[in-house]
Amino acid sequence: MYRIREVDGHDDEIADTLAELHRLTFFDGASIPKFEQGHWWLAFYKANAVAFAGIVASKYVHNAGYFCRVGVLKRHCGRGLQLRLMRALESRARQIGWDAVVSDTTGNLPSANNFIRAGYRLYQPSCPWAWPNTLYWRKSIR
Repeated sequence: MYRIREVDGHDDEIADTLAELHRLTFFDGASIPKFEQGHWWLAFYKANAVAFAGIVASKYVHNAGYFCRVGVLKRHCGRGLQLRLMRALESRARQIGWDAVVSDTTGNLPSANNFIRAGYRLYQPSCPWAWPNTLYWRKSIR
């Protein structure tokens, strides 16, 4: 029913699709990432892109990937897409040789619950990078 594939953020058409999904899922709540950095995935329903996720090298945690974005169009929520995207990026992180994947959530209970379902643990980074009420997540992948 849904297909997930890694995509090339350097490709203009792919970057446009990622940007559009970002606008439709984050509205004005977060800046659009640089899709030419890191690794990106799209989830498709039939021929339509309905979700995306990305991972980049962490700037704050040694030898870890930072799960920087995930967005699922509202009408496709509740179908396990975030978890499937997480598995895809964790697989890439292992191939790269990273020891862990880290991320954060702020005021997003569905995403926080997905991190728990995927085996992530809450932790306190030595250099917190977000808001005072942000939850920080870490999963060892080695």
